[in-house]
Amino acid sequence: MLVLHYTGMRSGAEAIERLRDPAAKVSSHYVVEEDGAIFRLVPDHRRAAHAGISHWRGHTALNARSIGIEIVNPGHEWGYRAFPALQMAAVCDLCLDILARHPIPPRNVVAHSDIAPDRKQDPGELFDWEGLARNGVGLWPGADPPAPDKGATLPLLGAIGYRTDLSLPVLVTAFQRHWLPGRADGIADDATRARIAAVAALCR
Repeated sequence: MLVLHYTGMRSGAEAIERLRDPAAKVSSHYVVEEDGAIFRLVPDHRRAAHAGISHWRGHTALNARSIGIEIVNPGHEWGYRAFPALQMAAVCDLCLDILARHPIPPRNVVAHSDIAPDRKQDPGELFDWEGLARNGVGLWPGADPPAPDKGATLPLLGAIGYRTDLSLPVLVTAFQRHWLPGRADGIADDATRARIAAVAALCR
């Protein structure tokens, strides 16, 4: 798996200092600064403590099966903002390099909020997942099908990979942060349900 995060701290330097501090007990394989600079903190083959309590497609304890990239952004607590073009280009190049070296399927390129929807928001609703997918990183659907019945929402989210023992608004919010740019209201309206069905079809 490849898991993308934001740092959620005031600066990149502060984030790197924390990620390198053994007492913090958190780490990631890479950090990407706002100017596009890339720092490798943990070799790919070593486990980094970036996912925490997590679940995706029936697997838990995802630190043992994933590579984590921290993307410098103050996050929702410190003034969440759009990710600069230089930073996104660097993230894309780094992801493509990782995917060229590791057999990670597109459906397993995910957000921290996808694998821990009850705890995390990152990298958030301003992150350009569609742009990454256009360049070969992760999934992005084409035209959405008609919206399925409301009762299909939870099973379809489970088919994508989300854990299904959480409340539907929590899961829908996480889905929207990834696949409905700018939205994070947790409302499973027709547009959201149609997009859920489109993504689920790609994950079969």
